[in-house]
Amino acid sequence: MLDLRQLRYFIAVAETEHVGRAAEQLHISQSPLSRQIAQLEKSLGLTLFERMQQRIRLTADGRVFLTEARALLRHADRLENLGRRLGRGEEGGLCIGYVPDAMHTGVLPSALRTLQQERPGIHVALYSLTADEQFVGLRQRSLDIALVQQPPAADDPDLMAAPLLEDPLLLAIPAHHTLASRQDITAPDLDGLPWIAVNTSHQPAARDTFIAACTAAGFTPDIRLDAPEPLTALGLVASGLGLALIQRSMIHGTTEGVEVRELPWHRESVHLWAAWHHTDLRPVVASFRETVLSHRSSPQAP
Repeated sequence: MLDLRQLRYFIAVAETEHVGRAAEQLHISQSPLSRQIAQLEKSLGLTLFERMQQRIRLTADGRVFLTEARALLRHADRLENLGRRLGRGEEGGLCIGYVPDAMHTGVLPSALRTLQQERPGIHVALYSLTADEQFVGLRQRSLDIALVQQPPAADDPDLMAAPLLEDPLLLAIPAHHTLASRQDITAPDLDGLPWIAVNTSHQPAARDTFIAACTAAGFTPDIRLDAPEPLTALGLVASGLGLALIQRSMIHGTTEGVEVRELPWHRESVHLWAAWHHTDLRPVVASFRETVLSHRSSPQAP
């Protein structure tokens, strides 16, 4: 059986690629740390690291194992958190998975405000995870509700879902760009211009999806920069570094240095869904789900 302590040691070494620095972070000496890593490799029958003179690096198998080890420890932490809350008689509290869109659109904050008004003493744990990680959490019952950009499969035997939000994408233009003086912008107007793509860790295929959507609309973007999330992209637009498609909820109130235009011929949106396990184990979970669903809405026009 896997030793969670060894997994924590492995992750520390993998992230630093240096046994000495990992040992300092873990507050142990190098020799026992090296022994624990060697024991883990022996028990698995797997070489996790390539050893070199000055540093160590993950093998290809080690990189795969690292991803799963992180997921397992996140689940273990959530399970421990749940157990402690149950032990304190807190109705189990709530463990909520979410993607960043659930925060900046206001859906999750609004639902949490209502929850705190109705149950002021309840403990809530929030976990920023990909959709796939959240679905695993729901099945393992380490998450109570998931807020994701796409629902589980319609024929999923365990999970259910409902739409919360449709957030249209608008064109963000630097205020001093030649297009900023125009109200009606066509696809040919955008062809070959410098663009900023939003490519988040929660949506690894977002860049490819963006390019495909642009091509289908009739223009090819010249992507100069990749932003890790929409607010960064909006800041880059304001700096005059390119154009971007940004959710309406992100630019409500208008960012200084940015002009915003609707594109009637480009009807793309970011979607937000609530997902949950079809079996409710605790009344507080069903109650919060209804609270979340009551906050479904559409962003107002900028």
